[in-house]
Amino acid sequence: MRVWLPDRPGALGQVASRIGALRGDVVGIDILERGGGRAVDELVVSLPDRSDIEMLVAEIVQVDGVAVEEVRAVAPDRPDTTTLSLEMAALIAEAEAPKRLELLCHSLVDLVDGEWAVALHTAAGRDAPGADHPLILLGEAPDVGWLTAFLAGSEHLDAPERLAAAPGDLVWARLATNEIALAVGRRGRPFHTRERHLVALLGRLTDSLLP
Repeated sequence: MRVWLPDRPGALGQVASRIGALRGDVVGIDILERGGGRAVDELVVSLPDRSDIEMLVAEIVQVDGVAVEEVRAVAPDRPDTTTLSLEMAALIAEAEAPKRLELLCHSLVDLVDGEWAVALHTAAGRDAPGADHPLILLGEAPDVGWLTAFLAGSEHLDAPERLAAAPGDLVWARLATNEIALAVGRRGRPFHTRERHLVALLGRLTDSLLP
């Protein structure tokens, strides 16, 4: 459950209290974004009955200033985001070098619940053999020509500028040493700052490990 709430002491406690009143158990918390007096938190909640979800949402939004962005089911044994990121980093490091880029794409789709991923040569690598085709293509991505132009047009931006200009449904990383850009997308659910940072960090790690 992703929840928008006022960034003030006690706000999260009030939400947790409402969850507890319906016999829910908060088993994980991840702060996705903070700023402008607001915070976006992702709560992993265990409920005794799936039918309680609508009632739970109705309870939570009664807290002053709180809104629910989305609710989705996750596997009971899914690790928390930090642990999952570290497991993916370890798997990428341990994999055979030629397989690391594809493994990164699959890992990022899983990490951020993406629907597609594309790895492309950056503008600096356009002269490489086959540079006019994606290196990796997973799922139903947007038009590759548009995606290539968008990524090329944002190469000059620094990290804060990229965050400010980023489309809500798209996150990307640059593997600068290997002249590769990688993008992941999903519909209907915006990416938040923490997700963007994790994608960028895994991209940097993989960049240093590619042949």
